[in-house]
Amino acid sequence: MVIKELYQINEAIRDKEVRVIGTDGAMIGVMSAQQAQHLADEADLDLVKISPTAVPPVCKIMDYSKFKYEQSKKDKENRKNQTQVEIKEIRLSMTIDVGDIAVKTKQCLKFLEAGNKVKVSIRMKGRENSRAYQGVKVMEDFFAGLDGKAVQDKKPTTEGRNITMMLSPVKA
Repeated sequence: MVIKELYQINEAIRDKEVRVIGTDGAMIGVMSAQQAQHLADEADLDLVKISPTAVPPVCKIMDYSKFKYEQSKKDKENRKNQTQVEIKEIRLSMTIDVGDIAVKTKQCLKFLEAGNKVKVSIRMKGRENSRAYQGVKVMEDFFAGLDGKAVQDKKPTTEGRNITMMLSPVKA
């Protein structure tokens, strides 16, 4: 987040009247922008417009560089606490055997336990295009083999030469 674009500071504030909040958080009152800037200059701080949509706009007298630093620390902490959900892909074929499905199922369960979404796909070749229903059946059998440890976000659908299905982990 770029803070400079969000807040007007000091001489960039061109409003006739502003509501001013002091350094201690107490309301100073409504005054002209020049008077508020003069108060901020006396305190050797910055005048920052924190609520431009209010009538009159609300400005606060504060140390802008310290405010930017604290804001960037908060943003960094929030990004650290976020979890990125990745989409993993598992490819099947229409002629897959039982043992191969067991291996793919095991791999899919690993992805789901890690909290990732899984895209299961089949790419049809040649004559397989005329028998897309067989691919959908393979997908349904694959989903049944997951023993309820996954939820279908998107049911198996045929899109051109591909059959895709989206799975996500079951919420506890």
